[in-house]
Amino acid sequence: MKTLNNDVGIIYLMEDAIERAFTWINQQNASTAKELARLITACELWNVENDHSSRLIQLRNEDNWNDSVRETARAYSALASSDIDLEDSSRWLAARQESNGSWENDVYDTTYALIALADMGIHDPKGCSWLVENYGEKWEHVGTTSLIITALIKQGHLIEEDPFADLIKERSGWILSERNEDGGWRFISTSNLVIQALSIAGSKEELDVSEKWLRSRQNLNGSWGKGEGDVTATALSLITLGILKTNRIY
Repeated sequence: MKTLNNDVGIIYLMEDAIERAFTWINQQNASTAKELARLITACELWNVENDHSSRLIQLRNEDNWNDSVRETARAYSALASSDIDLEDSSRWLAARQESNGSWENDVYDTTYALIALADMGIHDPKGCSWLVENYGEKWEHVGTTSLIITALIKQGHLIEEDPFADLIKERSGWILSERNEDGGWRFISTSNLVIQALSIAGSKEELDVSEKWLRSRQNLNGSWGKGEGDVTATALSLITLGILKTNRIY
């Protein structure tokens, strides 16, 4: 992608990239809860009208999605900013929490559940403590660590003093040290999760090279992902660029 040496040119190229991405998405048949949840968030960040929320709700099985903690949490996070009443789903998530504070004793289910609860304004210190107390070598991967950081930051925003601020700062520095010279973290999906986490953790100028890397990975047809593109990878990339845009404004 050609870069212009002025702010107006960069903004123009960014707007063109976003428009091409949404044009590509509109030509796809997004049908899974994961795809629709990601698209709802992407559309919200870029103020794009869509019917993804109604389609996602149609996939709900009474009070959850596919009896899956992860899918239900993703769906709830995406729908939380709307006026849709999802109280049944929040109770379903709470009922699935283990006595030790985790969900399914799984780091991914737990992070997504904590993120969803935070998006609903619900603080869950026990779940956060489980993540911190069990963090170790088996979870020391940039993608996994980024999800943990995101969950802890979002939960921390609900209280006056964040007890995990030092851990978040230290782990953010480690993630940056693992970045490739080109600005990415090898895979599109992992890089998106990482950039999103670092961005909400307060990184700005440090992510300029990663933003350029992400924009350079856009396919000619407007998508992101292997081959002719992937809906989830494209939605995640739009979310990342939307978060970066918002953080630049503030």
